[in-house]
Amino acid sequence: MSASTLTPEIPDIAAYLKAQERKSLLRFLTCGSVDDGKSTLIGRLLYDTKLIFEDQLAALEKDSRKHGTTGADIDLALLVDGLEAEREQGITIDVAYRFFATDRRKFIVADTPGHEQYTRNMATGASTAQLAVLLVDARTGIMTQTRRHAFIANLLGVEHCVLAVNKIDLVDFSQARFDEICAAFAALTGHFSFTTAVAIPISARYGDNVSTPSPHLGWYRGPTLLEHLETVPVDKGNTAQPFRMPVQWVNRPDANFRGFAGTITGHRLRTGDRVVVAGSGRQSTVKSIVTYDGILAEAGVGEAVTLTLADEIDISRGDVLASADDPPQYADQLAAHLVWMSEDPLLPGRPYLLKSGGKTVTASVTTLKYKIDINNDYDHLAARSLALNEIGMCNLSLSAPVAFDPYKNNRQTGAFVLIDRLTNATVAAGMVEFGLRRATNIHYQATDINKAARAALNGQKPVVLWFTGLSGSGKSTISNLVEQQLFALGHHTYLLDGDNVRHGLNRDLGFTAADRVQNIRRVGEVAKLFVDAGVIVLVSFISPFQAERRMVRDLLEPDEFIEIFVDTPIALCRERDPKGLYKKADAGLITNFTGIDSPYEPPETPELHLQTAGQSPEQLATRVLHLLRERHLIR
Repeated sequence: MSASTLTPEIPDIAAYLKAQERKSLLRFLTCGSVDDGKSTLIGRLLYDTKLIFEDQLAALEKDSRKHGTTGADIDLALLVDGLEAEREQGITIDVAYRFFATDRRKFIVADTPGHEQYTRNMATGASTAQLAVLLVDARTGIMTQTRRHAFIANLLGVEHCVLAVNKIDLVDFSQARFDEICAAFAALTGHFSFTTAVAIPISARYGDNVSTPSPHLGWYRGPTLLEHLETVPVDKGNTAQPFRMPVQWVNRPDANFRGFAGTITGHRLRTGDRVVVAGSGRQSTVKSIVTYDGILAEAGVGEAVTLTLADEIDISRGDVLASADDPPQYADQLAAHLVWMSEDPLLPGRPYLLKSGGKTVTASVTTLKYKIDINNDYDHLAARSLALNEIGMCNLSLSAPVAFDPYKNNRQTGAFVLIDRLTNATVAAGMVEFGLRRATNIHYQATDINKAARAALNGQKPVVLWFTGLSGSGKSTISNLVEQQLFALGHHTYLLDGDNVRHGLNRDLGFTAADRVQNIRRVGEVAKLFVDAGVIVLVSFISPFQAERRMVRDLLEPDEFIEIFVDTPIALCRERDPKGLYKKADAGLITNFTGIDSPYEPPETPELHLQTAGQSPEQLATRVLHLLRERHLIR
């Protein structure tokens, strides 16, 4: 083809590209219960909008013969279910994103899993969506997972909801069945704050009412699904909100340039605008807005930029730059909703890592206010913990303040995740409701006599000797002998024993995993107070979980915590059974007993490992004293 042949087409291409830029963009997700046809629906939309090339169609026909579930027909779900495991099982596992466009609008759609095990992936897809297509099978109607997904979509700020009553062909295109499901849907959405909520009957497999009206649905007077997606009002985003930019990176290529890189949320930013560093309160003006394409006069929502400021201000990764006229809140205690995503339950008091934007701090749930009853009008139920896929409202205490906005105001600065400190796995998604006022009204009271002065008066270095091991391992016997010897040497000591503490300070706690966490949290705080008083404190607790022992260690200075693993085989503990507890546990008279029906996580790197088999308590106590002398902790 000659150049002259191409030349006339160039203006048309340019006009086409310009038209594409002017189109609005809708981000939506498909969600619902297992096998309701989410992947098939997206495949149908791609097929109907002619975004499948001939080679893709040929490959799809081949894959349909191998993996398809639609007989001789093409299985459109395979366009989205790309993982081999998804094709083998016929379910969606990961979130799959697809782009398509019509003459009226551009779309980014997230195909999210319906299986309860992968609810976390559905939450990921909903976190950036403006609309949720909630599918139900016309034969089964609204299911538990449908209700859960609707709640999560609303909680995560999805503005519009469409109930796609799929497989309407399998109920003979029944208007009565559709009306019945619509009534249940209306009752469901009455709990939520969706801007629009409509129900549309479809057959994703055959294309009925997806992109073109169906001759089988003469009784339906509403739009097709695609028509609704093309015309639903698109929220202009958070452009009306105040400027926010979490700092992801401090850009310092040379001594002459220092910029702060991040992605803008909220209002447009212009050169000369005044900004503030949330937390420090230091203000400056925007000197320049730098991008890969050059220096801009202004930038808007979603743009990745590097800002330079007129003043030298201490700013680090994790800080938030904000509008000086409307800064975010800043607190170390938050009230928030949690969507729990871990097989291991949430345990109030257990330390986790909280990641918000670029900042990571240690956090723990101080109070679990309630959990949501998905199947009973979303009632609030009293709870001690959250299990996989449960949703609850809680208070969190953070090791350091973070900048935030309520999630309903800003989906970026109002969101966070909780991370397990040992496995580094994400265990929860959180949405901030508000900061707790008491966090800004409580301050440390300075005292004139400090820990060093008290320790000098006692003539010793304070330390926590943390004895951990199974019931019957010999912890109490050994720690008692160690205290006797320290006392004889003139040292100031105190022994905290698990059974003794449960008669007073922790008498309100049981032996569930959540109560065990709270038990150790309280004892850890008490041990810290003893150390501050200049005392050598001996703690004898089963303390079965590594996370809580690490939590106590983190409360203290690096050389103030000595973990002593009293390692006794469970067979020997059973043989000793000084309190008859193993016998009761075996008979089912005691539940949640460590080593029987509750786990014990042995220390991985204790300061002292006491293997008790074949050694007397006196010999083992001597080893503890020897370690203290080696570390110059005692005379």
